[in-house]
Amino acid sequence: MTPLLNHRAEGPASAPPLLLGPSLGTSLALWDQVAPELSIGHRVIRWDLPGHGGSPAGLLRAGATVGDLAGLVLALADALGVERFAYAGVSLGGAVGLHLALHHPERVSSLAVICSSAHFNGAKPWQERAALVRREGLARLAESADDRWFTPGFTVPRLVGDHRDADPEAYAACCDALAAFDVRDRLAGITAPTLLIAGREDPATPPAHLREIADAVPGATLVEVPGASHLAPAERPEAVLSALRGHLDGGAKRGMAVRRAVLGDAHVDRAQARQTPFTARFQDFISRYAWGEIWTDETLSRRERSMITLTALVAHGHYEELAMHVRAARRNGLTPEEIGAVLLQTAVYCGVPAANSAFATAQRVLAEEDGGGAG
Repeated sequence: MTPLLNHRAEGPASAPPLLLGPSLGTSLALWDQVAPELSIGHRVIRWDLPGHGGSPAGLLRAGATVGDLAGLVLALADALGVERFAYAGVSLGGAVGLHLALHHPERVSSLAVICSSAHFNGAKPWQERAALVRREGLARLAESADDRWFTPGFTVPRLVGDHRDADPEAYAACCDALAAFDVRDRLAGITAPTLLIAGREDPATPPAHLREIADAVPGATLVEVPGASHLAPAERPEAVLSALRGHLDGGAKRGMAVRRAVLGDAHVDRAQARQTPFTARFQDFISRYAWGEIWTDETLSRRERSMITLTALVAHGHYEELAMHVRAARRNGLTPEEIGAVLLQTAVYCGVPAANSAFATAQRVLAEEDGGGAG
């Protein structure tokens, strides 16, 4: 069996998957300041390039292509049971994302390309670098890593060390892949929602490279990060995190719209007004999963979901929540008679005392509704 890319998975196994790809010469440590925060709402899977970090060097050979790397990423996803995923990658990792979006669109739910390009300034510079590394190793090249990766005065010793410790032949094979990569004439075929993040001070893939992709990919968004060079997730993690959250929170936005439609603007506005830093993550969880994933699933109608929800709340004695969902059931089209029939059903399976309390709660709410007093 072919070995897999070294990887680290964080976040709930049931959360939407997000794969994070690295830049040449780095390891999954590139995402140390970003991945833990993203894992609050995603199953984050970050991976190492062959011969970098913990990935076996033999996974990639001389003359490799970005398509070969994309195949290794898909093999990892398959081994982890991940069919469809959001993807974000830096530099070479971003090129892998472009390849996946073009050649395997059914696998990529959204794409973020960070400090990367649809081409890497032609083959010659990469062929020369590959030859240098094969001849001399990586020590001398690693000495200039700070200048290529960061703005003056900034460094991440762990990443520079990863550069120095990478396998020279695997690194050179990655250079071969960059030398052959050019998808400029295919960018219009990308259908995944796409975010481009450029480091404003990036000499390797300047903002113009990201702008070229943004102009060609339908509906793409471009964000420029001030004070960032080539490894923006390490140098400006807060800015990158903010941009990625905005790009990835389609479920939260969709969920908030459904939440307002079902529960009403007044209730949601009150809940948001009461939100504190302590409860913010829970509110995000509710919007993203309960409303953005479950209530938006069209397998069941909203009427059916209301009936199920009423039953579950009666079963567990959550009568304050029941009052809110009686109002929601009315918005979802249930008549008072249908609500009463649901509660009568709960008397059989949840117990008469529970149904008795539920009827009292529902009667109060329905009387308020009839009197125009619902909030």
